[in-house]
Amino acid sequence: GAKGNEGSNRKRFRKKEKGDMPWEDPNVDKWYIEPVTAENPLPPPLEESSFAVLFPKYREKYIRECWPLVSKTLKQYGIACELNLLEGSMTVKTTRKTFDPYIIIKARDMIKLLSRSFSVEKASRILEDNMYSDIIKIKNLVRNREKFVKRRERLIGPNGCTLKAIELVTGCYVMVQGNTVSAMGSIKGLKHVRKLVEDCMNNVHPIYNIKTLMIKKELQKDEKMKGENWNRFLPSFKKKNVKRKKKKIKEKKEYTPFPPAQMPRKVDKELESGEYFLTQEQKAAKSKADRSAKNAKKGAKRVRDREAQFRPREQGEAMPKKKRKKEESARDLAVKLKKKAAK
Repeated sequence: GAKGNEGSNRKRFRKKEKGDMPWEDPNVDKWYIEPVTAENPLPPPLEESSFAVLFPKYREKYIRECWPLVSKTLKQYGIACELNLLEGSMTVKTTRKTFDPYIIIKARDMIKLLSRSFSVEKASRILEDNMYSDIIKIKNLVRNREKFVKRRERLIGPNGCTLKAIELVTGCYVMVQGNTVSAMGSIKGLKHVRKLVEDCMNNVHPIYNIKTLMIKKELQKDEKMKGENWNRFLPSFKKKNVKRKKKKIKEKKEYTPFPPAQMPRKVDKELESGEYFLTQEQKAAKSKADRSAKNAKKGAKRVRDREAQFRPREQGEAMPKKKRKKEESARDLAVKLKKKAAK
């Protein structure tokens, strides 16, 4: 009996204990992450971490002008920065005042974006908690240089319209620079930008993906559509194969080291036939004889054709095709003339 009482007491104690636990409170958000700020800091790093990024020559003037603003922004997070104009590099490193250990990665991304034509105002937004960056390499996606340039221009669009549309739909800052595309925004937006850019370099026009994203954005606003399949609303684009001219494949002749045989000249032909040795009078007589023989042949043929017209046809024998055609055409002409006269 004593053992049973002890067991029931333990159970009661456990129940009481469970009720007092903070994670059992329904008002507590278990997934909430406390932001790291100067008022709520983490311990400073034990060792110094640093990152250096090179920048192109044409960005030197802008970076030199805006560097005081960059150092002021990073100083708020306890990050030191250096600008080396001889090497053409920017360096960021942690100090004893750094209260957030991850901010050094954000600072590295900031100087990366600065070197890729982002303005200071835009690049400094990467230091916020929900902002990330992605650098998409597009150089190796297209082999042909001409095609690469055309598709990169297609991504920017006339007066940068396509690029602006991409920024509005994805909610990211996008910058096309040389052989790379730099983007900054939320993780979801960066995924859309990467897909859009890669599709564009694979010869899919960005307008198709922009249209799809716009429809998805509208569907997200409607609460009834949350659990339904959206495929029926999304546009389906069929890939069209453009017919191209087929290249004629030339048959390769067998290689011979010897040159082709020389064509016979007029003199050679005359030597073969024996005309070369004839006198002018003999040549004239021969050409005259040839001409008269040819004319005789033509005359004989003409006589035969004329006689065939007057030859009586046997019963059931068809008319010659040529003659029939002439007669039919004559008939047609007679009918046409009669009709004209009647009018």
